[in-house]
Parts: sequence; structure tokens; C-alpha cells
Amino acid sequence: MTTTAESHGLLVRLLDSSNRADPYPAYREILDRGPMVISENNLIVFSSFQDCGDVLRHPSSASDRLKSTVAQREIAKGAQPRPFGQPGFLFLDPPDHTRLRKLAQQAFAPKRVKALEGDITSMVASLLDDVADAGPFDAIADLAHPLPVAVICRMLGVPIEDEPEFSRASALLAQGLDPFVAFTGEVPDSFRARMEAGHWLRGYLGGLVEERRAAPREDLISALIAAEEDGDQLTSEEIVATCNLLLIAGHETTVNLIANAILAMLRQPRYWAALGADADRASTIIEETLRYDPPVQLVGRTAADEMTIGDVVVPKGDTMMLLLAAAQRDPDAFDRPDEFDPDREGLRHLAFGHGVHFCLGAPLARLETRVALSAITARFPNATLAGEPVYKPNVTLRGLASLPVAP
Repeated sequence: MTTTAESHGLLVRLLDSSNRADPYPAYREILDRGPMVISENNLIVFSSFQDCGDVLRHPSSASDRLKSTVAQREIAKGAQPRPFGQPGFLFLDPPDHTRLRKLAQQAFAPKRVKALEGDITSMVASLLDDVADAGPFDAIADLAHPLPVAVICRMLGVPIEDEPEFSRASALLAQGLDPFVAFTGEVPDSFRARMEAGHWLRGYLGGLVEERRAAPREDLISALIAAEEDGDQLTSEEIVATCNLLLIAGHETTVNLIANAILAMLRQPRYWAALGADADRASTIIEETLRYDPPVQLVGRTAADEMTIGDVVVPKGDTMMLLLAAAQRDPDAFDRPDEFDPDREGLRHLAFGHGVHFCLGAPLARLETRVALSAITARFPNATLAGEPVYKPNVTLRGLASLPVAP
């Protein structure tokens, strides 16, 4: 365990965009140091697979940031408790989380997700048709990005012509998940733009909710309005917060998952060829990608009460940063952790969380990714990288901005 200023500097390195293409050496350095305590920030950073899993499973591990000492200190100085409005249930704790998730999950019943497979298959085929004879293409702009956006827009009942504004807002809000304040104490320059994007998105979704209350359709918003459990229903504000969460968490992470898997296979062409010849291999490709290059690289939790994780006593109110990207390359948990190997025994990861906060959209993300990867590898069996990938600035939802592919 270390508490040195050098450790703080190592964390700040993770925020440096110059390290975005390969942050794993920095993650490994942090992992080798063990849990890092930065008392002046009321922050403890966990990076081992065991510690991160223990925090995710611990009953005193809270997702609501308002329970943190840092948040309470900001509020005491006059900061708004929730500047972006009501949070989605991912950022709440029981009993509020339990109630909202129970109602929302009715819209993600296995039968509903399975019913989307035909549409997703058609979307992927259409997107690949558009690039089939065009020479080199961008796997982000031409597949990984438009597919999840089209799916979530169709689920929500959003006109596809509004997709560009949705994408812009989603990208800005995804940056809001990066822990700039926790690591550096500074508010990023993009904060105002994120606030504006958040207000626009909530207003837009609020208008859709009112439209669906007046005239229900066969879409997710109508399903959320109709969802009921023991006489309880979601309020309009709760539906907006849920849709906002699904757009950002569901869209951005699925883009990253599809893209990261494509890149990993292009760098190891035997897996590309194997999947193209056998679509049933998609599931192991997906699960290994979730471990090797996860779409969500870190998550935060707060100690609702004093906790003990390994040898570390976490004071009540302290923030815990879980570096999933480091944990899933922990040599104490994985053989050859830095090697992408879908054939490894005992595939496992923490990429979708654990316990009560396990990702509600995991089945949909896996479905979209399975269809996309199976189709692109079968359509372009000899594909290769056509240039260097470019990464977005995001730290938490680290992902590619462009991925040039030669068919």
C-alpha cells in the first residue's frame, strides 16, 4: 500500500490523453503498488481483481455519490447536490435503486431483447452493404457507432433524424463520468457544455414521455410508462432519468465493446478468421474482450459505513475508485493477463459489474456485439488494419474515435 505524492501523479497520468491508446502500463504500475490511499482527497484506489470484486459485492458499497465526504463538503460550500437532475438508478442505492430497477427491467425482459435480433441483423447487413465496395472504411463511423445508436433510438421511439444531436449529447455526457475532480480537484473546461447537453437531453426526453402518455406506442418509453409493480409506477422524471442512463451507458459502452473486439481480432487475425468461419465463437470473443479491453475502465463507489477490503480500512464517506482495466489484467487472477486469448479457460470479468448493480443492458449489448462481429468477420474474411486507431478523450468509457479497416 502506498500514500505517496508519486501515486497521485500516477493517477493523474491516467487522465492524460496521450496515454489513451495504451493505458495498460500505467494500470500495471498502479496494480503493482497495491491499494493507493490519498487521504487529502478522501480517495482509495483499488486495482486488484480480488479487491475490486470485494468492493462491488460489499453491502456497504454505495453508488450514490451524495453519500461521499467530498460531495457533502461541496454541498456545504453551496454546490448543487445533483446538477444534472435526478440520476439513473445505476447511481442510486437500495431501496430507491431496487424499486426503479425492478420497474425498468420489465422493459428488458429476455423476450423483448430477443425480439430485437431480426432488426439488429438487418441493420448490420445494411451498414456493411454500404461499405462493401467502398475500399477502406472506418469501423467506428460505419458500424460500431451507428448500430447502437439506431437500436437505442428505435427502442426509445426517437426519430432517426435526431440521432446526430443524440450522439453529440451522449458523447459530452459520457465525459462527465471521468473522475477529474476526484483525481485533480479541478473542474474540466467541458463542464458547461456537458450541463447544456444534459439539460437539452432531459428536455427532449421529457417531451417524448408526455407524447407517449397521450398516445402510447410499441417502444421503450411507452413500456416504462406502463410498467407497474404492486401498484407502483415510474414518475415522468424517473422515466427521463432511466432513458438518459440507457442512452449513455447503453450506447457508449456498446460502441466501445464492438470496436475493441474488432481491433483485438485485427491484431490477431487467427481469431478474425475463426469467427468468420464459425459464428458460434462470438460469445468467447466478447467475454475475453470484456476482460482484456473493457468498455468501462473504472467505476466509483462510496463507503456508506466503515469497510475493510483486504488489509485496508475504508472510512465511512471515502470514495473508492475501482480500476477494472487493471483488475482484469491482474496476474494473480489470470494467466497471461496481457494476452488476448478467447480460448483461455475460465473466462471471467467484472466488466458488467456485480451484485445488485449488475448491468441491466448486458444481454442487449452482447446481442448487438455478437451480430456485428459475426457479420463483419464473415463479410470481410481478409480484413486488415488500414492505419493507426484514434481514441476519444474519455478515461472511464475509454473507446475508439476511428478504426480504419481495409476489407
